[in-house]
Amino acid sequence: MVQWTDKERAVIKDIFSKMNYEDIGPKALQRCLIVYPWCQRYFGGFGNLFNAEAIITNTKVAAHGITVLHGLDKAVKNMDDIKNAYKELSVLHSEKLHVDPDNFRLLGDCLTVVVAGKMGLGFTPDIQATWQKFLAVVISALGHQYH
Repeated sequence: MVQWTDKERAVIKDIFSKMNYEDIGPKALQRCLIVYPWCQRYFGGFGNLFNAEAIITNTKVAAHGITVLHGLDKAVKNMDDIKNAYKELSVLHSEKLHVDPDNFRLLGDCLTVVVAGKMGLGFTPDIQATWQKFLAVVISALGHQYH
């Protein structure tokens, strides 16, 4: 089990309390699909993903980005037991959707870039360390079913 300090909990809650889900969620997923085009194979039903412009203007990509970001709310609310909080999502992604678990890390990296861009100088090394710890725990939980 991961140990969280009171300061780490406060940092994560603060980031999410200020987050514009409708802006950051789509941008993170769009970036992931553009930078790592092999991730597009899981979104065959989303229509045209042939180039960056098509991805950026794709409403299904934007909507799923928002959904993914809201999915992190579950981790914020269950920081003491993220693994169990994501059990069903882990099963869904591994057994039904067959998502390569490394894609969770790639999306997490893209989310970090977008959050850092929005926070600017407020995304200090200490804040980033806490953010990276949080994402690492979520990514591990999502990949748990694969082990």
